[in-house]
Amino acid sequence: MATVLYNDRINTYRKMKQLDELLEKERNAQAVADMAELRIRNLQAFAELQSFNDTGKFLCKHPLLFGRSEIAELMKLLKAAPAEFLRQHKNVLDNIKRYKSFVKRKDRKEKREADKRNLKRYQEKERLFRMVLEQQQEQKSKA
Repeated sequence: MATVLYNDRINTYRKMKQLDELLEKERNAQAVADMAELRIRNLQAFAELQSFNDTGKFLCKHPLLFGRSEIAELMKLLKAAPAEFLRQHKNVLDNIKRYKSFVKRKDRKEKREADKRNLKRYQEKERLFRMVLEQQQEQKSKA
């Protein structure tokens, strides 16, 4: 996926250079709008690549990656299979309880750091579930 983003970044840069030459000759509202859109897309690709380089994870804000984010997947799941969404949410809540108790146990001192990392990971995932539910609630209240 990084290769696709890198190629998109190069392609948008080339198109921006062409538009820049066109804009030097004459001002065109559509060309200015295209230039702005290309610049935004180019910056998004750069940010995605930078994030992947730094953390090993994509931000999933670029149009090529947007539908692949975890929150997008959860939103699809909620619409397609609400019971499965709720089952997975309950599993995450159960895992949070489990790792909270693991962190407190004295016989797991050697595993405490791993337990804390897992607890944090599940708490972050639970925040995503809450965000999806809040967005769903907002959409229903607007309709």
